[in-house]
Amino acid sequence: MVCGGFICTKNALSALNVLYVLVSLLLIGVAAWGKWFDLVSSFRVVAGVVSVGIFLLLVAIVGLCGALKHHQVLLFFYMIILFTVFVMQFSVSCACLALNKNQQNHLLEVGWNKSEATQRDVEKTLNCCGFLSVPINGSCAAIAGKVLRFVGGIGLFFSFTEILGVWLAHRYRNLKDPRSNPGAFL
Repeated sequence: MVCGGFICTKNALSALNVLYVLVSLLLIGVAAWGKWFDLVSSFRVVAGVVSVGIFLLLVAIVGLCGALKHHQVLLFFYMIILFTVFVMQFSVSCACLALNKNQQNHLLEVGWNKSEATQRDVEKTLNCCGFLSVPINGSCAAIAGKVLRFVGGIGLFFSFTEILGVWLAHRYRNLKDPRSNPGAFL
């Protein structure tokens, strides 16, 4: 059978969902590791990252089960959820990449001023004193302007894998299993 057929599409969709499972487990593990070693004391930040990891894990399991069983309903809901996540993630990623340096500094300063727990974590971890002041020895290695560009770039990359997942699921839903009954509808 030619590449791009039923089996190839099934394997590609399965591999993409296995990648999503690994990324979700990585998110959950990094959040737990950060909390365990007291790098992050804010419970809301850790809970947010763990929640995103669990959501991605559930979506990946739905996609993987739909791909392995060629289950039309699971694949349909997988496509809808993944497309919704794509739209949100693509929008946020483009916004992160579109901010100029002054807008980035303003956004980061507003976030800095809203959370004392985050201030203590960053100052302790990076050996910094305040948002705009740096110790005389220059030991603060954080470059805040690059953080949003990095996050925007990573988000943009994964948003393209999501649209690939939507396309693969749509294609796979409409392919007929060559091993099934020839008289069956799908």
